[in-house]
Amino acid sequence: MDIPESDNFKSIFYTHYPIVRRKLSALVRDESAADDLAQEVFLRLYRNPPDDPEALGAWLHRVLTRIGYDYLNKQVRERRLINKQELMYDTDASAPTGEEVVLGKLDQEDVRSWLDGLPERDRQALLLKYSGYSYAEIAGELGVKPPVVGTLLSRATAKLKQHAVKSLPQE
Repeated sequence: MDIPESDNFKSIFYTHYPIVRRKLSALVRDESAADDLAQEVFLRLYRNPPDDPEALGAWLHRVLTRIGYDYLNKQVRERRLINKQELMYDTDASAPTGEEVVLGKLDQEDVRSWLDGLPERDRQALLLKYSGYSYAEIAGELGVKPPVVGTLLSRATAKLKQHAVKSLPQE
């Protein structure tokens, strides 16, 4: 197929544009983007038409699919880049003040002293739990059966709360 003549290209455009746009709209789920992408499909048709005019429908489908997927991949890459930039340059999160650092350390010291007041098995169970171990792994470390771990953690947490309540000033 040679470079399309103006009337022939207009005929092809008006016949196939609604179908191409509808398919792109369904693919990218964005009406304005589908309009732009459909224009890109017909620009490619105008610049580089298929060799076989009988295969025009298949050619348009293949090109619109490729353009749509390229657009979606670009959106994903941009979203990842924006997320990465937000993590690196988080303007809301500022460095902690000296007071916040000191209070954080005091809180950690309090929790450590409360943990030291627990029996060894309870302390170890809580530390494993909050280190990300699964119940099965905690059971293996403590030498107990997996169904017992939930009860053990519940009791250890209750004891830790009791230590905390006793050591905090009463109002």
